Amino acid sequence: MFARLVCLAVLLLPILAFAQTTGEAPKACAPNGALNPTYESESQKIEWPQEAPRLRADVPNVSRQGDRLRLALDGGSSVVLQDCPYGDTGYQYLYERYDDPGRFYVVRTPRLDDFTWTLVMKRTGRLFTVQGAPVWASDKTRFLTVACSLQPARGTLSIFAPSGDGLATEAEFELPCATESCSARWDFESWISVACTPRDDPGRKGKEFVLMRGRDVKWNRFGR
Repeated sequence: MFARLVCLAVLLLPILAFAQTTGEAPKACAPNGALNPTYESESQKIEWPQEAPRLRADVPNVSRQGDRLRLALDGGSSVVLQDCPYGDTGYQYLYERYDDPGRFYVVRTPRLDDFTWTLVMKRTGRLFTVQGAPVWASDKTRFLTVACSLQPARGTLSIFAPSGDGLATEAEFELPCATESCSARWDFESWISVACTPRDDPGRKGKEFVLMRGRDVKWNRFGR
């Protein structure tokens, strides 16, 4: 029995390492708390005017009507993302661009004390939340995101790959973002270089390392 359990655990490892998510359906705004007092003025004077050129670049697939962002889907239907600027958990949707390799819309999603990105699949309308803007490898088979900030406290590099109608998380690595500011770039399809700079002394060299995808399809970290 024990041997069988061990074998089962081994078989489950690749599934856990390549966890696939199917995303979420758009949700209607359920006000919870007071309306953010700066939402209307900042949206009308700053956010929506800056967003307008990006919307015009992708007409007729995207449009805005007040607090609602409409995104066209395959087959002639569409999905509507509605801002919900209420209470401490309020959020807003701001269109950024259409990502052709991933066939998803990239939507910035600022919150009161947070900031994420929402990827909206053009085929299904399902929503996926990531911590940074997608950066694709040259072969367009996977992309990385970097989340490196003090507020909110984040320090993670994530690698995703489209899988069917969802996204598979291939790997995640911690970044020393409490003390350093980090960036990453693709050098090859299976090679990522990461460089960090100390926050208290930008002129000093920080941590540098590479992430490599081996023949066993696992990502490994090398360097200091």
